[in-house]
Amino acid sequence: MANSAQARKRARQALVARAHNASLRSRLRTAVKAVRKAVDAGDKAAAQQVFQQSVSIIDSIADKDIVHKNVAARHKSRLSAAIKAMGAAA
Repeated sequence: MANSAQARKRARQALVARAHNASLRSRLRTAVKAVRKAVDAGDKAAAQQVFQQSVSIIDSIADKDIVHKNVAARHKSRLSAAIKAMGAAA
């Protein structure tokens, strides 16, 4: 339990930051799911469009250190590979 005024304030700030970070992490997951859904639908052009929007979201969240830049790169790489695999299958 926080005993000093400074520690109490930091605890309050941490709660706000945690909620904000959780919201951003949720945006990341939603962006990834949107691309996966587009890939499953089978429309390569639509999947590429959604992928471009998702890359922007993924990069901005990585820049804010919500996830490590390598995690962001891994997500983008796997999504890109899934879209490229659509072309081979189609």
